[in-house]
Amino acid sequence: MSKKKALIVTQEMEPYTALNELSAIARKLPQYVQEKGMEIRVLMPRYGVINERRHRLHEVVRLSGMNIIVDDDDYPLIIKVASLPGARIQVYFLDNDDFFKRKTLFAEKTSEESEEEDGKPFDDNVERMVFFSKGVVEIVKKFGWAPDIVHCQGWMTSLIPFYIKTTYNTEPLFEHSKLIYSLYENNIDKSFDRSFASKAAINNLEEDDLSSYMEGDGVNLHRGALSNIDGLIVGSSDISADTQKLIDSFGGPVLKTEDDEYLPKYLAFYNELIGEEAE
Repeated sequence: MSKKKALIVTQEMEPYTALNELSAIARKLPQYVQEKGMEIRVLMPRYGVINERRHRLHEVVRLSGMNIIVDDDDYPLIIKVASLPGARIQVYFLDNDDFFKRKTLFAEKTSEESEEEDGKPFDDNVERMVFFSKGVVEIVKKFGWAPDIVHCQGWMTSLIPFYIKTTYNTEPLFEHSKLIYSLYENNIDKSFDRSFASKAAINNLEEDDLSSYMEGDGVNLHRGALSNIDGLIVGSSDISADTQKLIDSFGGPVLKTEDDEYLPKYLAFYNELIGEEAE
């Protein structure tokens, strides 16, 4: 029997970005799942905070070179790779100087002394998300690698299930993929406006196709993601009442990780969705 394949797409990952709930799980999960017999690919943005020399990133020329269209502009997509310390796993980084060269992830700092991104969110966070999301799908096509599981972690990945179900719904590589979204509490979409729909409407999509992501005059990324997935993982330990209502309305399987023994539960969740017995 061939190995099952899991594509893990994450907006953050320790040790490349700061340690938090999301980045910690993103670091441990691929190694655990691979050790249990799955084939793994990991994709994330190459933020400017990532020291390429320290982490030994290098460009993958055969994967680089395509352009990604975002809001009618072309942006070159560069793919870099590094070996995850302490594991036999390669992490692929999607890079572009316009979107990811800056030295913070999603927002400005109010002062150089601040350790938190406590300032204004970047004006182009929507464009950055669209570039990353479309780039992920295009790179998987270049891999020629059909994932059984596509696991998206964090708000920046929330468009990927939608793109797979719409723009790329005839792509054979994703024909049997089960789509999972890990939800982490975040209010970044409060800084988005109705222009989100026109910017995220890639290829032949229309703005109305993005209706599941729209909420009045604003945007709700979690709501949109939940409309396009097969399984939901609640990654945050603290969830707002509004987000909990969304979770309760989801009609598919839900995994809540409320203890330290979450890795076997993630694997069991994967296997449940693809119809395999867990070890």
